[in-house]
Amino acid sequence: MIVSLFRAWDTKAVVTYTVHERGDPVADRIDRAEELVFIKDGFNFSAAFFAPFWLLLNALWFEFAGYVVAAIVIVAGFSWLGLGSVWPFIGLMLLHVLIGAEADSLKRYALERAGWKTAGTVVGRNMGECERRFFDTWLEEQPLLRRDGEMSVRGLAVGGPAVHASGGQVPVAQMRRRWPFGK
Repeated sequence: MIVSLFRAWDTKAVVTYTVHERGDPVADRIDRAEELVFIKDGFNFSAAFFAPFWLLLNALWFEFAGYVVAAIVIVAGFSWLGLGSVWPFIGLMLLHVLIGAEADSLKRYALERAGWKTAGTVVGRNMGECERRFFDTWLEEQPLLRRDGEMSVRGLAVGGPAVHASGGQVPVAQMRRRWPFGK
């Protein structure tokens, strides 16, 4: 345990993130990339020290209800057994440590309940490196589309009429009807 605490401050330590996206993502890869959620895997000190507030601030309503029920059971159980006032405190501290250890999993489960899918897992030295590694492979696999029906050409949006192969101009509205991923 002590070694893992020292490793948390080591800049050479490796961190792991899971990447999640909506169940019904938008068509454009840039808009999809902006909606991705990276969740760090590891112990969360703020969740351990301020468990009920952390659960509420992260909108983990079911988890908060579970915390309240567990806290009531711990306090009532130790009081019923007549073991004194220090044991309920120790029980609550263990509950907080458990929440700190599983905070990332609680967030993942909440996203899964909301219909989000896991897009991948990435490892790196920090958040920036993990984002870069993930997007280096993920962006290549995504289609070049715009949310509003505009076509993207090499990352640049084309909003006006497009030039058809025959030399004539095709309005964007007609391209939208023929485009397989349009509205």
